Amino acid sequence: MKKLFLSLVAAGVLLSACNSSTAGNSSTTTADSAASAANAPVAKFEKESHDFGKIKEGDKVSYDFKFTNTGKSPLIITNARATCGCTTPTWPKAPVKPGESGVISVTFNSAGKSGLQDKQITVTANTQPAETMVHLIGEVLKK
Repeated sequence: MKKLFLSLVAAGVLLSACNSSTAGNSSTTTADSAASAANAPVAKFEKESHDFGKIKEGDKVSYDFKFTNTGKSPLIITNARATCGCTTPTWPKAPVKPGESGVISVTFNSAGKSGLQDKQITVTANTQPAETMVHLIGEVLKK
C-alpha cells in the first residue's frame, strides 16, 4: 500500500513538472500564432454550397467554386478532397496572391447514385483554420 501511494505521488510530481515547463512557453506560442493568424491568407468563397438541382442518373455536373484571397500573404492550396470518388475537385497549384482570385472546379459523376446528394469538398490550405469545406448538393433521379 505504501509503495502504491509513493508511486502515485511520484507520478503526480512528474506530470506537474512536465506541465510547468510547457506553461512558460505557451504565452510565446500563443503570441506567435496570433501574429501569424493576423497575416495568414484567407480564402473567401463567393458561395460555400451549390445546388445543381435535379439530374438523371449517369449525368455529370460541374461547378466552379470561386474564391478570393482576402488575407495578407499568398494562399497555397495543398489539397482538395471529396467525400467519395464520384466527385473530383481540381485546384490552382500556384500560390494565389492577396487580393487575387482563383477557382476550385468540382465535377460530380452521378453514375450509380440516386436520391439526395451532398458532396462535401474539403480544401486544405495555409489558412487559419487549415481546412475549409464547400458543398455540392442536388438530387439524382433514377433513369
